[in-house]
Amino acid sequence: MWAGRAKSMVSLMARGLIAAAAAMTCASAFAQDAPALPKISTVRFGGDATATRLVLDVDAALSAKIVQAQSGPRHIVLGLPRIEAPAGFSGPGQGLVKGWKLESAGGGARLTVDLTADATIKHRFVIPPGGGTAGYRYVIDFAPAPAEVVTPVVTPVATIAATEPAPVVVAPRLVTASPAPPPAHAGRMVVVIDAGHGGHDPGAQGTLDGAVASEKDITLATALALRARLEKTGRYKVVLTRSTDVFVPLETRVQIARHAGADLFIALHADSAGGDASPHGASVYTLSDHGETRVNEVLGSHEWFDKAGSRSDPAVGRILLDLTQRNTLNHSAVFAQILLDRLDGKIDLLPRSHRDAGYFVLLAPDVPAVLLEMGFITNPVDQARLTDPVKRAELVDAIGQAIDSYFTGQTRVAER
Repeated sequence: MWAGRAKSMVSLMARGLIAAAAAMTCASAFAQDAPALPKISTVRFGGDATATRLVLDVDAALSAKIVQAQSGPRHIVLGLPRIEAPAGFSGPGQGLVKGWKLESAGGGARLTVDLTADATIKHRFVIPPGGGTAGYRYVIDFAPAPAEVVTPVVTPVATIAATEPAPVVVAPRLVTASPAPPPAHAGRMVVVIDAGHGGHDPGAQGTLDGAVASEKDITLATALALRARLEKTGRYKVVLTRSTDVFVPLETRVQIARHAGADLFIALHADSAGGDASPHGASVYTLSDHGETRVNEVLGSHEWFDKAGSRSDPAVGRILLDLTQRNTLNHSAVFAQILLDRLDGKIDLLPRSHRDAGYFVLLAPDVPAVLLEMGFITNPVDQARLTDPVKRAELVDAIGQAIDSYFTGQTRVAER
């Protein structure tokens, strides 16, 4: 009898151990299958007491919302859902920010910002990977409370050095090759379309069914179609760097955009892989870090950057130029991602579709710019698409949608 009871007890204990082991195995498997939360790696600052920028470096896109400002304009709390925050992550600030603290809260994180003066959040937006940066950046721009805010658009050039805002606040139309502001266009955005090559420069060439296609013809046809698409909306003033089969030097293309007070510059090209017909797909380029150092190649002798500086402190002009470049690169990266989002699913994209390079036409420090390689003219499938008017119209519509989204902010990378 005792032997039977002992055997029964052992059996029950064995079942319990098996069940516990199974539960631990399931829990372990669940933990392995659960996706890792995006992580914030660093918190950075820029600017001063007139405008301060806070940047969160993170390995995936994130969003945020203001969850508390009851303690007054000098204490702001933002909720960051579904994000992992390192323990004990805090530190001093800069400019308008006295200090900050990042801590876990409710399946996400909470960012507490203490300010040195009455201030407000001027902008919040996400910058996707690009421009030499592999991760995402969540940007928060602080400005003095409304009564003290200086509006950049009406700031006289002579006083810019004393009131320079954070990079994202700089109005693109203030930053031109001429000290005088560019002409107004009834509130319409100015888009400059650059059809690559032209005249004696045919660009890349490809042959399909015995017919030779030249890059210069494809880019011009696309530019003309895109101009028609944009002008039909009545929202844009469109400027072409060339509207016929003529050669336009690269430096002239950049100056056309700057003198027009362009809000956006799009260079159209068709890629080539030489004798290899297999590569295909579109890609978008923004200016590389190396390209930034070549900015003097497109600057004139009467730039407002230099005029804003003083003889006693010429570094002011260089600082303003650097801030403007940073702002322009940020906007270029945002538009590049929007454009790729619109193209995805409509045409094939290269595996690493957002790239950076030091192309001359991207050098303007004050005009957000991208270079779109619409496909490989040396690939039969891409060439057939690039030379087909119906397929071209679909591509142009996708580019037009991206431009609309960029200026209206109706995208996942727009200001939040």
